[in-house]
Amino acid sequence: MPDQMRVAIGLPGNATDDQLTFAKQLGCSGVVLATPARLPGDRRWEYADLARLREWVEGHDLRIESIQNTPAGFFDKVRLGLPGRDEQIENYQATIRNLGRAGIPILGYNWRPNQLYRTGTKPGRGGAVVTTFDLDRARDLPLSHGRVYSAEELWANYEYFIKAVIPVAEEAGVRLALHPDDPPGPAIGGVARIFSSFEGFERASRIVNSPSWSLLFCVGCWSEMGGQENVLRGIRHFGPRGQIGYVHFRDVQGTGDHFAECFIGEGNLGLTTVMRALNEVGYTGFMIDDHVPHLVDDTGWAPRGRAYSTGYLMGLLRAVEDLS
Repeated sequence: MPDQMRVAIGLPGNATDDQLTFAKQLGCSGVVLATPARLPGDRRWEYADLARLREWVEGHDLRIESIQNTPAGFFDKVRLGLPGRDEQIENYQATIRNLGRAGIPILGYNWRPNQLYRTGTKPGRGGAVVTTFDLDRARDLPLSHGRVYSAEELWANYEYFIKAVIPVAEEAGVRLALHPDDPPGPAIGGVARIFSSFEGFERASRIVNSPSWSLLFCVGCWSEMGGQENVLRGIRHFGPRGQIGYVHFRDVQGTGDHFAECFIGEGNLGLTTVMRALNEVGYTGFMIDDHVPHLVDDTGWAPRGRAYSTGYLMGLLRAVEDLS
């Protein structure tokens, strides 16, 4: 694997040959595939299917940097501590082994049993469509899983899970990358959101001591949690420990209970400062675009927005490296 920071691109679950070609044309090092539809299975992923997926991507002179998220049904009982979780953990362990055997180095995951919440959209710069979140509009949402699930329950379930899967990940040579709650903050739909603060991630990092435990460091979520200083605090703490698996690079305006996503470079963050911080702590992984605004004539995966964000990151990275 390369030993320097690089820019990849996130592709949707139904990624196409044209999108892989697009990624190559942009100059990306590789791709992150979100819950790939090409992988069959309602309980686990098998080696042969993962190997075919890798061969397909490599056929476009790219590599799979990570797969982000299994289908929710792979470990929904695990996150909520429901009957059947041990069987799901066994299947998740098998998936990790198969990823390692297929040469796929990172599996991203999150610990929110309910959806990624947004409460609306609005016109951004030049009329581009951006998403928004207002906690006041989310406070009275119905219970997403039938009852209230406390932070104590979510923590106990996470510890049970991570202690079971990390030894398997170590043996398989796979890193598990934990994404923050998005949006961060208090419970939504009756389910606590335990990965919404620096303290939450620091607590999780102490449960297991392993190179296979890492963060999917979403700059946008860390900014939602507390602006630029919180982002830098996270990078400077987890970066030198080698605990940043990969980076989602996006920007928001506002924090916590009220924010809007935006073009990178017009939100809370001094992007040069953030990129320099990653460089200074010795981060040598990859970063991808995330939640891009939809530009004029953008549809679905928003390729125009993706191209803007990816090109911005490539130029920013080159400048930071040239000046370091």
